[in-house]
Amino acid sequence: MAHPQPDKRNVVIQLENVRRTYQMGSVQVHALAGVTVTFEAGDFWAIMGASGSGKSTMLNLLGCLDRPTSGLYLFEGQDVSLKDDDGLSEIRLQRIGFIFQSFNLIPQLTVRENIELPLYYQGQPTEDSARRAEELAERVGLADRLHHRPAELSGGQQQRVAIARALANDPGILLADEPTGNLDSQTSGQIMAFLQELNQQGLTVIMVTHEADIAAHATSRLHMRDGLIDNVERVAHA
Repeated sequence: MAHPQPDKRNVVIQLENVRRTYQMGSVQVHALAGVTVTFEAGDFWAIMGASGSGKSTMLNLLGCLDRPTSGLYLFEGQDVSLKDDDGLSEIRLQRIGFIFQSFNLIPQLTVRENIELPLYYQGQPTEDSARRAEELAERVGLADRLHHRPAELSGGQQQRVAIARALANDPGILLADEPTGNLDSQTSGQIMAFLQELNQQGLTVIMVTHEADIAAHATSRLHMRDGLIDNVERVAHA
């Protein structure tokens, strides 16, 4: 059966025959070997695949942390290949939120200061940044931990801080790289329930995971193999 064509008004990201090749000495590694896929606003995708399948390379490209070797990448209608490094940084800062497996919090900073970090780089006034950080800390259930540092928090609490930080710039898309990889099963379930809640509120989420039970929270699953899309499972929105 043919898949329905996406509504171009709702397209957030469009990849057409995207390739990413790395030169490793005398060997060329084709991390992405010609990927075509469309992500629409409000989607919740899980990108899956074995180690070396290309899923991490895909996420790096989607997050404008890397560039395609060839092919077309449109982010909210903008051709990413035409952007210089400053242009890519601007997209990351203004439109994308990142969540990492290792949390990537700055240990010397408090919860509030970690959440404020993207706003600092945007040049937001201090009072506005503090207010936004307090709102987000309350949203992720850490209003009473604003002045704690990461070492004083559990893994689940650190990941909630990381999610709050990712939301600070009010992104159009949230990218998550193995967001539950360092968490126990109960805490993983809580984090995934929160990501589902954010998605149901309209945020587009694209997550890399190798765990089927985590991927089951997504409405669409993209399986990669040898740098190509092997299979796509999509659940229609209600």
